[in-house]
Amino acid sequence: MRLQEVREIAKTWGVNTGARRTKQDIIRDIQVHEGYEPCFRTKDSCESDCLWKKDCTNGR
Repeated sequence: MRLQEVREIAKTWGVNTGARRTKQDIIRDIQVHEGYEPCFRTKDSCESDCLWKKDCTNGR
């Protein structure tokens, strides 16, 4: 998912999308708001079905 798409989703959750924030940081904050562990790209495998799973596991 492109950064602009991530920022649009973040805005709906009220997540800070400032210019110095990385895509990973923004996604982790969104995960918290969604009720998930903020784990984007921190694990080798994932049991969760969050919105970010494809991007997370594809980057490894």
